[in-house]
Amino acid sequence: MLESKEQSTHIQDHLHELSRALESGAFVRVRRMLNALPAPTIAHLLESSPHTAREVLWQLVEKNNEGEVLNYLNEDIQADILGKLSPEEVASLTEGLETDDMADILQMLPEQVIYQVLLAMDEQDRNRLESVLSYPEDTAGGLLNTDTITVRRSTTLDVVLRYLRRHNEIPHMTDNILVTSKDDHLVGILPLRKLLVSDPNLTVEEVMITDYHAIPVDMSEREVAQLFERMDLVSAPVVDQDGRLLGRITIDDVVDVIRDDAEHSLLGMHGLDEEEDTFAPVLKTSKRRAIWLGINLVNAFIAATVISRFSDTIDEVVALAILMTVVANMGGVAGNQTLTLVIRSMAIGQIGKTNQRWLMNRELQVAMLNGVVLASVAGAIATLWFSDLKLGIIFATAMIINLFTAALAGAFLPLFLKSMKIDPALAGSMAMTTVTDVVGFLAFLGLATVFY
Repeated sequence: MLESKEQSTHIQDHLHELSRALESGAFVRVRRMLNALPAPTIAHLLESSPHTAREVLWQLVEKNNEGEVLNYLNEDIQADILGKLSPEEVASLTEGLETDDMADILQMLPEQVIYQVLLAMDEQDRNRLESVLSYPEDTAGGLLNTDTITVRRSTTLDVVLRYLRRHNEIPHMTDNILVTSKDDHLVGILPLRKLLVSDPNLTVEEVMITDYHAIPVDMSEREVAQLFERMDLVSAPVVDQDGRLLGRITIDDVVDVIRDDAEHSLLGMHGLDEEEDTFAPVLKTSKRRAIWLGINLVNAFIAATVISRFSDTIDEVVALAILMTVVANMGGVAGNQTLTLVIRSMAIGQIGKTNQRWLMNRELQVAMLNGVVLASVAGAIATLWFSDLKLGIIFATAMIINLFTAALAGAFLPLFLKSMKIDPALAGSMAMTTVTDVVGFLAFLGLATVFY
């Protein structure tokens, strides 16, 4: 945490220094300062800069560094930059990037532009990219990197070592050498840690591991991330349905999946895009948020309509207007607790058909227990506050009803939304608010109407 704070402070210092240099017109100095930084830091500085300053900074990034910097930017900014480039410029910019990173960048472009970019590439890069682009972006195929080292099982370790020494460097994140047959079927892996300490006269087959984790090309990226997390993997081979080696996935791409998933869950519950540019122009940001706010306005009117049906009762007992928001608020908080827990458990693969019923029963029991305890306290406070026992009983009963409903909705809504192919993280919170508001007001004001 301390290192992270120091790094953040360091980046803010760079940003402040660059801003001062930009304002003074010292572009030569800014270019020198900017390109002396690592690509991830340059990307962070661009993301942390207002829109106008960002355009100037991007023009000052050296051409041979643009591709790597672009790779570290969020998708919103990537799309903005790519939209201003020709297919030839995109092809030149992405040259030298890993296959999966090139595919991620190209997938944001229209199909016709992708086709033109591929034509502008050399044949080797084009063939590698086409193989990755043929798979959905959210699967193992969309994450795989074709840059691998393969050997045959009959080869001696001495030959493997001499082969490796002929290269200036090996592919990034290489912890295993992949062992394949003549027809490219994956038959095992040779860990570098075993290669370096084993007798050079042994063959690969004598040292290789056959109990390994090969990832099917159609596995979802979320399942891939769970596998890496559960098995502490650094890299893993990807195979097709026939067991032929297609490439590998490395931990740096899996970390991106985990981070994106976490940001999606956090920001999606508030109607924000995880790739949204923090410093995007006003109109662009306003359009995106207006849709969510409009939907929320409709939900607010639904709740207001429920309240309007009991206007006579509220006029008669003014205390209802004070207490009814408490009932809705308590239900909303309790419901979102359950909702968040279920969405998280679904994301990490803990919820299935065998345990859904148990979880729902548990949440209902928790809601009933908390409802009775909290409603008793709240009812007593309302009775003493307004000197009205009847009001206290109504208040407590409505709170129990809403807490119970909130728990039921929190456990059921994510499962229902997922079955309807709707993202629970995006729609769950909004639906939960509507349910708890409507049920809370209806229960409290409805009971009050009956008793008063």
